[in-house]
Amino acid sequence: MSVPDCLTCGACCANPQENRDEGFRDWVEIDPRDLILRRRVAQKLVVYNAEGVPHLRLDGDRCAALRGKLGQQVFCSVYEIRPRACRRVEAGSDRCRQYRRERNLE
Repeated sequence: MSVPDCLTCGACCANPQENRDEGFRDWVEIDPRDLILRRRVAQKLVVYNAEGVPHLRLDGDRCAALRGKLGQQVFCSVYEIRPRACRRVEAGSDRCRQYRRERNLE
């Protein structure tokens, strides 16, 4: 089994089916220590839920920081300062494969 190429995928940057089924719109929680909160880009990409917890904003059903077309060519516009939650995603992991299947990329 080969490891997916993250630069052509982007499935992990789309709101997972389990969240959509439950109506959740804020799925990438930002830790208060994350660098993105201290940058100007946060004004465009960070939203706060009803409890005041910061999350990356969704644009439709995908992260607003994701550029390109899923499954073809994508990149994270805030890769260097992406939140801890994003950094935990590992290419080829069970979760990665699940996201890819949901987007018909596997």
